[in-house]
Amino acid sequence: MNKLTHLLLPAAMTAALAACGAAETTSQETSVSAQQKNIRAHLEFLASDDLKGRETGSEGHEIAAKYIASEFKQLGLKPAGDDGSFFQRIPFRTSLLVPNSAEMVYTRDGEELEFTFGKEFITSPSHYSERTEVTAPLVFVGYGMEAPEFGLNDYQGLDVEGKIVVMLQGRPQNLPSEEGAHLANIKGDIAREKGAVGIITLHTPVREKVRKFETSVYYTKTPSMTWMGPNGLPQGEEQQLMGSAYIDDEPAKQLFAEAETSLESIFEQIQNDPDFSPQGFELGGAVTLVKESTHEETTSPNVAGVLPGTDPELKDEYVVYTAHSDHIGLVEDMSSDDKINNGAMDNASGVSVMLETARMFVESGVENKRSIMFLSVTAEERGLLGADYFANNPTVPLNSIVANVNLDMPVLLYDFADVVAFGATHSTLGDTVSKAAEKYDTQQSPDPMPEQAIFTRSDHYTLVKKGIPAVFLMTGFTSRTEGEDGGEVWGEFFAEHYHRPSDDLKVHDINYEAGARFTNINFEIGQQIANAEQRPQWLEDSYFGKQFQE
Repeated sequence: MNKLTHLLLPAAMTAALAACGAAETTSQETSVSAQQKNIRAHLEFLASDDLKGRETGSEGHEIAAKYIASEFKQLGLKPAGDDGSFFQRIPFRTSLLVPNSAEMVYTRDGEELEFTFGKEFITSPSHYSERTEVTAPLVFVGYGMEAPEFGLNDYQGLDVEGKIVVMLQGRPQNLPSEEGAHLANIKGDIAREKGAVGIITLHTPVREKVRKFETSVYYTKTPSMTWMGPNGLPQGEEQQLMGSAYIDDEPAKQLFAEAETSLESIFEQIQNDPDFSPQGFELGGAVTLVKESTHEETTSPNVAGVLPGTDPELKDEYVVYTAHSDHIGLVEDMSSDDKINNGAMDNASGVSVMLETARMFVESGVENKRSIMFLSVTAEERGLLGADYFANNPTVPLNSIVANVNLDMPVLLYDFADVVAFGATHSTLGDTVSKAAEKYDTQQSPDPMPEQAIFTRSDHYTLVKKGIPAVFLMTGFTSRTEGEDGGEVWGEFFAEHYHRPSDDLKVHDINYEAGARFTNINFEIGQQIANAEQRPQWLEDSYFGKQFQE
């Protein structure tokens, strides 16, 4: 799972359970059941030390991908990658900032003020050019958001064509968490559409309480990655933003020294009213942003297999299961004895569940109306890149995908009594999950941590943005075992093992019975979708449905 941090999991939240209605389907009864031994076999291989953490582009991840393809082939699935294979091989570019190359200079009334990289500002490498340089006037655009449905129009009355926009980090606190997270994710897209040539983001005192500026400085030494489109461009897009910077709150005040409103005043208003969204205005002067970057090219595959449907009309529609096969590789800390981030729960467990789900579909003997795709995606840990590549370069027509069920990090360490389906409140898939879970004496619970906006933070999000209803299935926080607090076990995993070498089968005591139950529920969800008369629908009041459905 990508970027899941700062979780607070009070035991009280484990009491909340949702009562959801069941959608009408023509799902057929089947005697097939998930086998614990199969889940265990997959998990032990994918989380083994031999794969060295399955980092995107590594030999370990290549081995994992070949293992998954071999399982698909053995099951008799139809290849659904490129050129008649199971593989959709993705070209990636990894970029790194050249040390001491980044410059930020503010010019006003003939005077220059140079900011210090690593102390006052930071930037990220360019995926487009080895050297970038831009000088442009500044415009403050508040939070840099446009969302009329929430009363936000931060660019109203402002001309930012050919200019550098200056925006606050984050978002107003009154925005719903999932919608707010999405709007924060697309700030750069909006700036490009408005014609801006650069972005300066302002670190705020509110942000400092959550994540210190110096913590962000540490990550400037790590490479960033993007996928390369068939046209040879990063993410297939022409470049418009030539420069970017993230500036600490104190030095940022100098950009507002002669502005109509001081930055101190804006910060004070936000402190007094977290829902406050400041209006934008022209800033005097101009900023020059310079940086140099190095590039390396690599490839890594998604793996896709399809069980064809049997209905003459519906067989060309697809239910897509996704699970990311990559993890974060080796620990760089030389003082650590165990340097392998095995990623047992993240996400060898999800891939193992998907592989066993595929076996169940093949061996159930049931003929499903719609086709079912099993898609193992790469580079989730690098920013959902493998899933995003597939969403933009699908191996089946995008409008033929009726739903996505995403499996990312089911924590199979306790005897769960409920499941959580992130996204359940946005489409009819919520009812589908409830009905499937009830078949296995399991309830569906509401999102226990809505402030984390999990719906926008795993692979399914890339398909949601293409208008495809999706749910992200996770083990809930209640337990069938007396005296066991599922939320506490779940929270302990994140506090002590998430993205660490201890996410390892040598450390975990896997509950394979719970894993089999989770897989049975997962299978039932897909069977209901595959055989329903109607494809899943966005709910009328869903923000994501309104934004993205055709």
